[in-house]
Amino acid sequence: MEVTNDNACSWVNDLTPRTNVKSIQSNEDCEWLIIGAGYTGLSAARKLAELHYNQKIILVDAQLAGEGASSRNSGYLVDTTLNDGFTSNKELENYRKKSAIYSLGIKIVKKFINEHQVDCDWNECGKFFASSKVEDEKILLNFSSTLSQLGFEHNLLKKKDLFKRLGTNFYNIALHTKGGILLHPGKLVRSMIDVLPSNVCLYENSCLINWNKNKDFISCNFKNGKINAKKIIFATNGFLKSLGIKSNYNFPITLTASMTRSLTDEEFKSIGEPKEWGVLPVRPMGATIRMTKDKRILVRNTAEIRNPFKMSKSDLKKRSINQKISIKKRFPHLTDDIFQSTWSGIVSRTRNSSQIFEKIDDNIFAAGCYNGSGIGVGTLFGEQIAIKASDEYTKEIEIIEARNKPTRLPPQPFLNLGIKARLFYERLRAKSEI
Repeated sequence: MEVTNDNACSWVNDLTPRTNVKSIQSNEDCEWLIIGAGYTGLSAARKLAELHYNQKIILVDAQLAGEGASSRNSGYLVDTTLNDGFTSNKELENYRKKSAIYSLGIKIVKKFINEHQVDCDWNECGKFFASSKVEDEKILLNFSSTLSQLGFEHNLLKKKDLFKRLGTNFYNIALHTKGGILLHPGKLVRSMIDVLPSNVCLYENSCLINWNKNKDFISCNFKNGKINAKKIIFATNGFLKSLGIKSNYNFPITLTASMTRSLTDEEFKSIGEPKEWGVLPVRPMGATIRMTKDKRILVRNTAEIRNPFKMSKSDLKKRSINQKISIKKRFPHLTDDIFQSTWSGIVSRTRNSSQIFEKIDDNIFAAGCYNGSGIGVGTLFGEQIAIKASDEYTKEIEIIEARNKPTRLPPQPFLNLGIKARLFYERLRAKSEI
């Protein structure tokens, strides 16, 4: 799987380039091999190093570690999600299980940043689910009822209050949840790389060509070498399907986002100098918008089925037009040349918005498919899949395994046709929110 590094993402460009990058150049044997060095793989490596301090652990990524989806998301560490389709008591219980996983994810990330004194612009400011459509108040009232039953602190806001909080009069109705956290995803995942234990060997820019099981070990072939491992953990999230892992249960979606330069003092004053905030759409294909700590605006409003490995600069430029429209709708007086960068990223989805966490074979394990909630859940699943692969058990694993399991996908070409039709339908419904 050939994945290309690029310098298009603002979160990544905020970081000092690393100089200690190694790639696979020979054949090696190890007790543990982890494929994928994002939140999940890095978390798994830390836990395995703690549990097996005298064993060799190899962590491999097809590109630079942490610079895939882990750095390219919008930086929301979520406590709740809106678009899960819950109406009955049974579905309410399923939502309770999912929110328990989100809670564990927040706790494990918070524990990590406290232990390692990480500066990742952590802000416990919550998040808004917002819409310009007054009629969407009904959706938010139903959501409010669910949150109340589950004990989540939240409140509804109307246009006047939203203008004061956000600096834009675009939105007419919103629900604010207090448990969500905003952070800098690039800084967080870089810190996870920096604190890798000494018995973890990190190889980057090393694409896995193919793999197979040979009796009691796994053999993985790369361009310039082979690795034989006693146990393997696949932590490639959006690329699980391309490696043949649970391929009938997950699929990748390509998202595109843009970020502005920092607003000038005059520009920032013109929108009321709001504190940092984050908005998620009420309608699934609406725009995700963030005002960052350093007065930049992030917008994400595209989702599509396409080749997940690379998006050309010309394709990115075309999609950035949608992001400019979003900014102009919300902040019409800002200049047209305000964007600093545009980038794409991959999110892994399942049919029922559940996650993958399981033992595939005696020495093969996989974790991924976070449906857009990978910062907390990915970090949690990485630690816990390492524990599971070590034949141990925790209360966290019990909570994870109580969730609904991913459901089987329809075969091709019906799968892609169905996804495209659903995306088109949701795009039409959210046309005013893009």
